[in-house]
Amino acid sequence: CICLQHARLWMTCFYYVLYNGYHNFLHGRKVAVSVESAHPIFGMEQGRMKTDMTMVRAAKPQTPVETPWGAPLVWGDTRNSAWRRAKLVQQEIRIGLLALVVGTYAQFIRRFLSSAETHFLPGQMVTYYILTDNPRSLDPPMELGPDRQMKVLPVAELPGWERLAQRRMFLLADAIRNPIGHEVEYIFCADIDQEFMAPVGEEILGDLVATLHPELYGMPRNAFPYEADEVSSACVEEDEGDYYYTSELYGGLVSEMYKLARACSLLILQDQSNGVRARGLEESYLNRYLIDHRPTCVLSPEYSWWDSALAAYVPVERIVSWGRQCEAYDKQKREEHKC
Repeated sequence: CICLQHARLWMTCFYYVLYNGYHNFLHGRKVAVSVESAHPIFGMEQGRMKTDMTMVRAAKPQTPVETPWGAPLVWGDTRNSAWRRAKLVQQEIRIGLLALVVGTYAQFIRRFLSSAETHFLPGQMVTYYILTDNPRSLDPPMELGPDRQMKVLPVAELPGWERLAQRRMFLLADAIRNPIGHEVEYIFCADIDQEFMAPVGEEILGDLVATLHPELYGMPRNAFPYEADEVSSACVEEDEGDYYYTSELYGGLVSEMYKLARACSLLILQDQSNGVRARGLEESYLNRYLIDHRPTCVLSPEYSWWDSALAAYVPVERIVSWGRQCEAYDKQKREEHKC
């Protein structure tokens, strides 16, 4: 009887690990199994499988094309994306791409714009909105393609990265109210230290668009760095949240983006008045808002990627964040790449 019980236990362990390993493989992750766990099913701690976040990402996973609430989960080369592009490419759509450029971030402007000229919604009418404390950093002005223009929106000097992150939502809401809301139909907010590496087309358009964080895609919910402090307006309860979104790229209709920026601004202001700072700064408030207002279009990590041991596999690296890439480097590589 004892031998039979042991055999059943080992078979249960085997099938559990096999199933969970396959599940995590499909999401670009490998599972670490620990024999030191006190739980009778190896690798479990308090009922949850441990995920080794230092392991090399797995081989090519499957790519789900829909979220649990029915919104498209966009991968650029899927049939769904091709259909969306074909449906919208003939329409004359006015789109804005906004970036905040202050202080030393001015060094990234030309790479950002030149790569966007090549890959960001080619064939559509695009206006680049550059919010900057130093308009001279754009001299001489870049030559843009047909139906493309750039507008410089001066802002007050914002020294310090944290202050910049806390102010961006206020600046975005103000810019959408005037002039952006009167000039374009869609607006996307992007970090300036990114580079467009492959086509980013009409498949990204939606009422409210968010981008999955590449290092957290496929990770278990308890790995997401949501704000946990109950005092913060960005606090997320343990039973909330489907994905963790990056603040590197998000967008949508100007009306929806104004609601997002204004709501996040008020949450930030409330925390500031109480002397509270969310752990992820702007990104924490963005995730709080997107839990309460689920995106109608979710972009895969193809649209915000950087090379690290934690980053999920993507078929195509469409937008690369060099700022976060530098954060993933060790000290020697940072010096080599002049981060």
